[in-house]
Amino acid sequence: MLNILIVDDSLIIRKKLTKLIEKLGHSVLYDASNGQEAIDAYGSKKPDLVTMDITMPDMDGITAVKEIIKLDSEAKIIMVTSHGQEDMVIKSIQAGAVGYILKPITEDKLAASIGEVFIEYAVNEDDEDILEDDY
Repeated sequence: MLNILIVDDSLIIRKKLTKLIEKLGHSVLYDASNGQEAIDAYGSKKPDLVTMDITMPDMDGITAVKEIIKLDSEAKIIMVTSHGQEDMVIKSIQAGAVGYILKPITEDKLAASIGEVFIEYAVNEDDEDILEDDY
């Protein structure tokens, strides 16, 4: 089980991500509504993973990624973005993010993104077929 910090200025997105994360068997340590809140929470909560929105008021996700990486060079941050923000995704990866997920967020997309960062949570389609055949 991973302990996850959610960062998004949209309460609806934070609630949706919380629901999906818990459905995948992980725990939400905290949800932040802006980059500064994320930095503060990261320092005190020490999450295994952060989901970070790119566009937020006060402090955007790219700046927050840079600051979190200063705190912990091994931080695992997945950017949450919309189509059309490819340049910002590239800047986020250059700043230290390890991946991204496109909105609208689904359980499958989230599971795949987590599995790319944490191999022990990767879902292999062949494994699913084997499990289905056994039951």
